[in-house]
Order: sequence, then C-alpha cells, then structure tokens
Amino acid sequence: LGSFSRGRDELQDFLDGKAKAGLSYSVVAHLRWDLRQVFRMAVSEQYLQRNPAELLFIPKDAPRAETRRMNLDDVRQFFAVLDLRERVIGGLAVLAGMRPGEIFALTRSRAQSEYANIQQRVYRGEIDTPKTFKSRRLAALGVGLLDWIRQWMEMLPDSGPDGWLFPSERGATPVAKDNCWRRHFLPRLKAVGLGWVNFQVLRRTHSSLLDDLGVDPQVRADQMGHGVDVNQNDYTRASLERRKDAVNALEKAVGVM
Repeated sequence: LGSFSRGRDELQDFLDGKAKAGLSYSVVAHLRWDLRQVFRMAVSEQYLQRNPAELLFIPKDAPRAETRRMNLDDVRQFFAVLDLRERVIGGLAVLAGMRPGEIFALTRSRAQSEYANIQQRVYRGEIDTPKTFKSRRLAALGVGLLDWIRQWMEMLPDSGPDGWLFPSERGATPVAKDNCWRRHFLPRLKAVGLGWVNFQVLRRTHSSLLDDLGVDPQVRADQMGHGVDVNQNDYTRASLERRKDAVNALEKAVGVM
C-alpha cells in the first residue's frame, strides 16, 4: 500500500509540474487520461496489482483557455456566409454535435438517413476507430440539415455508397480538415467578425444551445457521443425519437427549417 501511495504521489507531482510549467488544462487532462490508460493496461496484463493513476486529479492552477460559444445570431450569420459544402460541414458540427474527425470520415451511405451512422473517424490523417466506445453511435440529423446534405450529394461526382461525403480533389481520401477550415471557412468568418470560431466552438455551441432550449442532459450526451455521469452512462440511453426532436428544435430556433 505504501508503494502504491508513493507511485500515485509521484504521478500527481508530475501533473502538478506540468501545470506549473504553463501547460493548459486540456493538455494536463489528456496527460492524466494517458497515464490512467497506460496503468490500466499494466494492471490488465498483471504487471501491477493496482492502478496508481486512477485517483489523479487535474491541478486547479492549470490555466484554462477562454471557452467561447456562439449565440443564435452568431449561428445564423455563420450559415449565411458559407457555401453549401461548408454549411453541411458546419451543420454537422453545430446542429448535430459531431466531432470534426467524425464529420470528415462520413461516407454517403452513412449520411443518407435521418441519422449519421458514426463508425469511424479521421485521426491525424488516417481512418481510425471512434474516439471512445460511446462515440460509435447514430447522431440524429434535423430536417433542414438533411436537405442540405441531399443538395450536396447531388453535386458529388461519386454516387456510390462508399464514396466520401467530403472528398478531396482526387476523391480517394476525405478533404483535410485544417486546409478546409483555413481556405473555405476562416476568410468568410473573419469578414463578419466570427474569426474566433473553430470546430471546438461549434461543438460547444451545439451543447450550449440545446441546454438553453431545455434539452435533457442525457439526450445531449448521447447525441454528442460522450457521458453525463457513470449511472446514466451505464444504464440510461435517450431514444432516437427524443434526439430527433432535439435537433429539429435547434434548427427551428436557428431558422434553418
């Protein structure tokens, strides 16, 4: 037990040092997550009896970046200045709550129904599995967003079900997220004072606006593919019908429908 405590203290000192060195809250949080996963694997392989990283916490002095969100007027302006492809991409983020890696990994067949079938993501330029177990899901798509998607699909050269929804110029791979944002989003957004918006802001805006509309936290969590707390994560799932109502309510508030 004493050795276990010393190991935990050393790991906590490591995180404390990273926070004091100026690493952001999110970076320190990722380091904590990595440490937990490494030691969980060590326990599962019976190299250790207990995981010294389970009780690690993020130091309070870890600097937090400003977390901004768009209001409804911002969202309306956001969509107003974008071309169709970018409206679809932005809509999947701010109206459907999807991560950028999930958006750019969509194929036509996985976006043709009332729900985006999220079974893969683009991670560091490669097709990978979703971020977490809960990330593998059906994300409800609202009526207005579905109309945009259908319009966009009609413009695509590849009509096959396995074709990328957002193909690169050669078509063999999805378009690169950062290049797409820098070339096609940012100039339009800067022109209307929304240059501070990024994919993280879009996803945060989705959750925040649904909260403003009184949507149940579990519905938001299931739509976005992350958790509320252990009890709800393990035993509660929002119905697809309720999630469909939620995204349609958001589109109505924005004025897409």
